[in-house]
Amino acid sequence: MSKYFPITTYGMDILRKETQKIQDVDIDLIRTIQRMFETMHNAEGIGLAAPQVNILKALTVIDLSGSEEYKEFKPLTMINPEILETHGEIEREEGCLSIPGLRAVVTRPEKVFFRYHDIDMNEKTMEADDLLARVVQHEIDHLHGKLFIDYLDADQMKELKKDLKDIKNKNIEAFYPLFIHSELEY
Repeated sequence: MSKYFPITTYGMDILRKETQKIQDVDIDLIRTIQRMFETMHNAEGIGLAAPQVNILKALTVIDLSGSEEYKEFKPLTMINPEILETHGEIEREEGCLSIPGLRAVVTRPEKVFFRYHDIDMNEKTMEADDLLARVVQHEIDHLHGKLFIDYLDADQMKELKKDLKDIKNKNIEAFYPLFIHSELEY
């Protein structure tokens, strides 16, 4: 078994499905979380949701410690996360490991108040703004079958149409492992 999960790509059904809530944490889930962090770091990402590694569970991992602004940030595992409140609005460029090479400006709430369970299944609440708020929203969206491109207007989508078609047809390359065929889904 590889150290890294292959990452699911745009066009694969799992990225459009609602995830299942996690009831308890066992050794298999802990191993999955560790492997998700390794996969995310290998792909130079800052967030990763379980559907992106072909797992239909409400689980995300985030690590912003590589960013100057967040170098004190402790990696965050969120089980069954949900956004409770949002405030403001801000535009910022976004990308996604499941849509390799594509980036676009997305408007999202500037601040979020959210709830999640940690690895010990303790309920936590947290407030975030700026980059952390954006990543939390992006990863929670994955748990509900939503991608950042769903926020784009028709003109933005038109610009990305060819690239999205290439990704959907698996005519892409990335420096990290990708699922190549959708029939690999389980």
